[in-house]
Amino acid sequence: MDEIEQLRKKIDEIDDKIISSLCERAKVCREIGEAKKKYGIPIRNLARENEVYQRIKEKAVLLGLDSDEIQAVYREIVNMCSSVQV
Repeated sequence: MDEIEQLRKKIDEIDDKIISSLCERAKVCREIGEAKKKYGIPIRNLARENEVYQRIKEKAVLLGLDSDEIQAVYREIVNMCSSVQV
């Protein structure tokens, strides 16, 4: 059982890093949103979103992850970050 607890602790540490990274991403997205407002650029940029999805899917494949599942996660992340740009 100690082994499981140690592994769960690692998961908790990884989760903390993920949350911190999402917070940092949201902060940068807010800055992008401010710049878009300043220059009259629409919040959503489907071409850029598709670039992100493609890059992430390629990275997922290289790391042996299911690219469709990773893309689904990133769709939620992109939606969250788009909402903070408003």
